[in-house]
Amino acid sequence: AVGGLELLAAIGYNGHVPCGLICHPDMEHVLYPLGCTVIIQELDSKKQTFLHGHTNNVSCVAVSRNGKYIASGQVTFMGFKANIILWDFQKKQSLAQLSLHKGRITGLAFSPNSLYLVSLGGQDDGSVVVWHVAENKAICGSPASARSAGNATVVAYSSSRDEVFVTAGKETIRVWQLDLANRKIYPTECQTGHLRRVITCLRVADDDSCFYVGTSSGDILKMSLNHKVLMNYGPQKKKFSSGVTALLVLKTGDLVVGTGSGIVALCKSSNYEAMKKIQVHGAITSLTHRGQGQLFFVGTNECYMYGVNCAAFKEELIATCHSEAVNDIIFPLRASDLFVTCSKNDIRVWHTPESRELLRIVVPNVTCHAIDLMGDGTSIISAWDDGKIRAFLPESGQLLFTINHAHSLGVTAIAAMSNRKCIISGGGEGQVRIWEIGEKTQKLGEVLKEHVSAVSCIKMKKNEQECVTASLDGTCIIWDIVHFVRRQMILANTMFKCVCYHPEEYQLITGGTDRQIGYWEVFDGSAVREVEGSASGSINGMDITSDGSCFVTGGDDHLVKLWDYNEGAVIHTGVGHGSNITRLKICPEKKYIVSVSTDGAILLWKYP
Repeated sequence: AVGGLELLAAIGYNGHVPCGLICHPDMEHVLYPLGCTVIIQELDSKKQTFLHGHTNNVSCVAVSRNGKYIASGQVTFMGFKANIILWDFQKKQSLAQLSLHKGRITGLAFSPNSLYLVSLGGQDDGSVVVWHVAENKAICGSPASARSAGNATVVAYSSSRDEVFVTAGKETIRVWQLDLANRKIYPTECQTGHLRRVITCLRVADDDSCFYVGTSSGDILKMSLNHKVLMNYGPQKKKFSSGVTALLVLKTGDLVVGTGSGIVALCKSSNYEAMKKIQVHGAITSLTHRGQGQLFFVGTNECYMYGVNCAAFKEELIATCHSEAVNDIIFPLRASDLFVTCSKNDIRVWHTPESRELLRIVVPNVTCHAIDLMGDGTSIISAWDDGKIRAFLPESGQLLFTINHAHSLGVTAIAAMSNRKCIISGGGEGQVRIWEIGEKTQKLGEVLKEHVSAVSCIKMKKNEQECVTASLDGTCIIWDIVHFVRRQMILANTMFKCVCYHPEEYQLITGGTDRQIGYWEVFDGSAVREVEGSASGSINGMDITSDGSCFVTGGDDHLVKLWDYNEGAVIHTGVGHGSNITRLKICPEKKYIVSVSTDGAILLWKYP
């Protein structure tokens, strides 16, 4: 039987989910989505619990007012059913799968006494459904907006009535009345006069007299919940740039407004003029209260989380992670407490036990494809898509040197030698180049031209007299890097993505787009055996343990698989990523497996 890998920690947060960051009513936990999991994190101890159950990315999250239930909805493929999962917060277990909508769930809201859950389907579905929470059954449904109006995208429940809720979207605002006896819902269109707006967010006031909607034009509309008419709107002159993307109603009646340009503003409810402003990274997607107090949290689409005190109105960074695809991960030699990742714009150094960021090296507007550490640990060397190799100091992040025009189509792979001061790099055009690194100079030592497409992976032999390069042209080449000649060539009908030496260095294993894991003899390049590595999608990353007994693979099927090397069989799988895994590593002390993916997530698994 195949065991499951235990997920220890997840570094990441899907900041693109509207209202995805939610503070639990107990004031001690926050919830947020990452891939196909919902993460519950304690605010003080930073301890994480994971809710697994979705088959694709989570698209919305809601928490009931009494804190007992959590609901989360997901995306799925066109025409398929998209599930809503109802969770028990105390037990952290799934209570029910609610399945009616197709394609995507865009909004969820619990009624004030946690009796009902209302869900809103995406634009391919276009319906709104009310569910009975205790019985886990649908009560009734209806098309969410009139045919003449646009799609409804946001939903909110009344603050005191269990049978009234509001939906809004492109040029549509509707207040719904639930008739439980006849199992029907009746909409009333809200009149906005001459204003035509695209609604992006929605908040109901605590006293239930009115509700506020934020628009993509950068103004706020105040609507009467009882009379369903526009009461007022603003700001009249200076609208918020890039639209209002999130709203929060304070106890004082004032509003906190989040905008698409990354400004969080405190506004008077009378004229919506900003009294105080702070600027954060990325467009605001979530604003959430911590209980009734002064503190609220901000989530942005660049995956930053902030805590803000209402009185002082100063932001404090709580967490941050990669918002773009993570392309590589590396551990230092014989140390498991640190690891380095790279992505678009930056390289980050992390502390493994606390999963905390220690250092960020930013190079704007270029993507780092691969990283390695010099053998003595004195520098981080990195391969960038602008054709440069950059080296940084690991403590301060200071730039040591840059090799310009290292490759013509971007540098795609890199490896360092520990006992000779050399770097081996591979480029998008297929060349492999050896650079000699002096005190103040970087000299091109040798060019090896054999590959005809991008080099995807370079691995060194322990004695550093030989290396292997894998390429997208369907070849892996074993090079003699003393005499700079080709020793062996491995050919297969695939695009090779990764390669590993067995620690005893008589065999290689490879992975690529044909989904096969190939075992090859180093001596003559002959195939030993092939194992199917994945049922769907290519294999993008692999790493082998120091004794060679096991190896891990990951790829486009979103699964982390731990294999027995001799048997060629999977012994453990890890489910948790919501997108393609790009690379993964086993730490030197065999405590963790760390996997990274294209949605910016870094997951730490316990090595069994």
